[in-house]
Amino acid sequence: MTTQEQAKTALKKCRGIFQDKLEDYGSSWRIMRPMTVTDQLFTKAKRIRRLEETGVTLVGEGIYPEWLALVNYGIIGLIQLERGAADNADMDAPTALTLYDHYAEEALQLMTAKNHDYGEAWRGMRPTSYTDFVLTKLNRIKEIEDNGGKTSVSEGIASNYLDIINYALFALIKEDERQA
Repeated sequence: MTTQEQAKTALKKCRGIFQDKLEDYGSSWRIMRPMTVTDQLFTKAKRIRRLEETGVTLVGEGIYPEWLALVNYGIIGLIQLERGAADNADMDAPTALTLYDHYAEEALQLMTAKNHDYGEAWRGMRPTSYTDFVLTKLNRIKEIEDNGGKTSVSEGIASNYLDIINYALFALIKEDERQA
């Protein structure tokens, strides 16, 4: 399979989880401000790094579900940047899924373009590097948020969220290949 096909397979898993959680919780995530989404992504990435370093989990979930969550929260972050936070779960499932699909496709198109330009370099990277790159992106996002969203020469928050989604997809692909 091509990278794009593998990414579509991983995105399908992520979307399934997103859809299931919509059924359980509705769009409760709509109350999160973008900065809160960033912090949620940060906690997921820090947990991945901790598990990579220690190999010990006391709650029984490993790294793979956290990579899935990074994709989903990255997409939630993009939705929240576009729509802003709400005072309640104000979005129905069809609307949420339409927005999810829009941003998943945007991430996939960016991945395809960058993968072409970088020549599949991600395949030679260690999975721990994806974690470090995600944490770097999150620290950049926090700086941008703390600066009121303004940048001089750097990409904005949305571009960093898209990169996080794509690093998470690379990690999922690598793990799926390892399990095969």
